[in-house]
This record gives sequence, structure tokens and C-alpha cells, in this order.
Amino acid sequence: MCKIVSIHSYRGGTGKSNSTANIATAIARRGYRVGIVDADIQSPGIHILFGLNPEKIDRTLNDFLWGRCAIADAAYDVTSVLKEQANANSSIYLIPSSIKVNDISRILRERFNVELLLDGFQSLIKDLNLDYLFIDTHPGLNQETLISLTTSDIVLFILRPDQQDFQGTAVTVDVARKLKVTKLLLIINKVLKEYDFEDLRQQVEQTYKAPVVGILPESEDMLKLASSSIFCLKYPEHPVSQAVEKIAQKIVC
Repeated sequence: MCKIVSIHSYRGGTGKSNSTANIATAIARRGYRVGIVDADIQSPGIHILFGLNPEKIDRTLNDFLWGRCAIADAAYDVTSVLKEQANANSSIYLIPSSIKVNDISRILRERFNVELLLDGFQSLIKDLNLDYLFIDTHPGLNQETLISLTTSDIVLFILRPDQQDFQGTAVTVDVARKLKVTKLLLIINKVLKEYDFEDLRQQVEQTYKAPVVGILPESEDMLKLASSSIFCLKYPEHPVSQAVEKIAQKIVC
């Protein structure tokens, strides 16, 4: 059975898309078939990490939502990013959202059929024979995101050690519990090296009554890479990559 994993944050700028790309890639590298849906339709961007040229993207999640194609027809095989790190069974498929201004404006103006999107997830799982489907959600709380969370087997909430993130995450976690989210996990991102990581872990777990499955340190190397590729593939021995591997292990176990 395929696991649906939503990755969410209350605010933008938490590194949600980067984390989604790296965790999904780390799992695919282990020999799994992984799909990634850029459901952040209002501000898409995860395609950049996988080297997809916008000019060569002719079908997107938007086209599926508007009845122009099947969702599998908007899936791009990006397994090649793994190069020599791929396992024989590894596969990564990415369903990008449109970055065209008119398409984003239409989504904001008309919204879309959320039930159709959920049906699309199931079709994608079946058509591509996926082991894992990652949903890169839009930050904050809206109807589309909330419904996506309820259909997920695992929800990863990403937050930074920041008071605004702490308060916003508290609201989101409370809503997720009321929606009876199956499995709720936390990732703390962009943590300065001066922090006591174990103390931070205990504080956050006590505050939200949920397990912290990873703490990702702030990294100058990550900033320099500037989302030009998948960090854990380029720097597999880096502390950030090692933390990502531990998160991947906890998802597949």
C-alpha cells in the first residue's frame, strides 16, 4: 500500500519545498517508487530543484484540475537526478504546478475542485504504482490544504525556532488533531549550530505533544546551492543530509 505524506508549514520560508524534495529523494534512493505533487499551486517552485525547465513543462497539475489531461499525463520522470546513487527499483515522478501568471490568477480567482484533486492522488498512485506520494502543500490554513491533510497517512509539519512559527504551528497542530490526522510528525529546520539540539527537541515535543523526527541545522552550503539541485545528493555526508536520511528512515520504517 502506498503511503501519502503531506509536508506542511504554517508560514512560508521554512524550507518546506527543499525538505520535501530531499526527503522524497532520500526515500527513492532506497529503491522505492516515489511521486511528488506540487500542491502549492499559488506559489509553485519545487520543479526548480529537479532541474525541470519551465519552457519544457507542457502539462501541469493545473491542466488536470481543469479537465485537460489525466493527472499521470502531467507526471515527469525525474529519476535521472539520482544518477549513480539510484537503486535498481528507484523512481521519482514530479507533478509540477504552472508558474504562468494567468494560470495562477485563475486558480486564485476560481479555486478548484478539491475532491477531484484527491481522486487524482489515488489515480496517480495506481497508474504509476507508487510506494510513496509526497504532497508539497501551500503554507497556512485553507480548505484545500486541510482536506489534503486528512487524506494523508503521515503529515510532516516544518517549523523554525522562531516565535511566529511556534505560535502558528500550535494552531495548525491543534486543527490537525481535530481533523484526526493519522500520524503527525515535526521537523525543526534552519537551527543555528549554537543551539542545544537535544534540549530544543525536548521543548518542542513537550509543547506540541508530537515526536520531532529531525532537526536540520542552518547551513551556508544549503544557501550557496540556492535550490539549484537536491542537496542530499550533492553533499551526502553533510550534517543536513544525514538528518534527512534519519527522517527518511523513520518514514519508511
